[in-house]
Amino acid sequence: MVTLLIGARDMMVEGMRGDLRAKVIDPFDPKLRQYLITSMGSLPIEVLRILFVDGARRLLADEQLQHGTLAQLAIYPRTIFQRALELNAAGIILVHNHPSGDPSPSEEDIAATQRLDQIGRALDVVVLDHIVVTSACAHHIANRETVSVQSTKDMSFTLRSSENGPPHARDAVDYARATMRRRILRRQLIGAKELFGEPAWEMLIDLFIHEGEGRPLSTSDLCVTSTIPMSSALRLVQKLCDAGLVDRTPDLMDARRSFVRLQPATSHRLRAYFSEAPE
Repeated sequence: MVTLLIGARDMMVEGMRGDLRAKVIDPFDPKLRQYLITSMGSLPIEVLRILFVDGARRLLADEQLQHGTLAQLAIYPRTIFQRALELNAAGIILVHNHPSGDPSPSEEDIAATQRLDQIGRALDVVVLDHIVVTSACAHHIANRETVSVQSTKDMSFTLRSSENGPPHARDAVDYARATMRRRILRRQLIGAKELFGEPAWEMLIDLFIHEGEGRPLSTSDLCVTSTIPMSSALRLVQKLCDAGLVDRTPDLMDARRSFVRLQPATSHRLRAYFSEAPE
């Protein structure tokens, strides 16, 4: 019986998805909301789904990109916008669920939406909406009133269910002291202090991670990490090259693309920095 019910539900969800491909995608369309509630509102873990649309708001892809625990969902901007660029999407609709049953957006939900909206503006990919769903309803986060120019500085950030409380004040002070010590060490290890605001530091960390994982990183992908327009990010990459911290090499298979990598001395110093402790 359970198997039959699950099968019937899956068929219904697939039918709803098929209906979406034949129409203009409107975040407030009752059929879209019902599809999202039915397909993910009752899931036991938090899931991030992205609807990618073209300039006419026709659905290009409906994809689940990441999932997390009951209380939080870590999301990475590059994963989202790299896929949007691959699809040549003009806009995206973010959707995630709250297993708690409370559709109210948390502060982290709103901050994450603001950050993604800012990155999307730089890449000409519009964040049309961010919808939180439960088994019974849906709540719209993204609109012109709630999406502002505020930003966060993390390479990744977290969506949290609204039942989570703020950290203890004492912990916050301890974290602040540790951050200050780390920033001083960071400047002493590398030098070129004018490059150690964000997003240059984010770029160096991203390059270090990719190097450790044995994966190349193209110039365009590196620029997506930053929260500044693409043209400014490209200039910043050149400044990092001029400072002798990174270098660029052409892609022998594609003359339109180049890769960025850390200079050996930069890599060694970053390894020493992160061996001391995480940020």
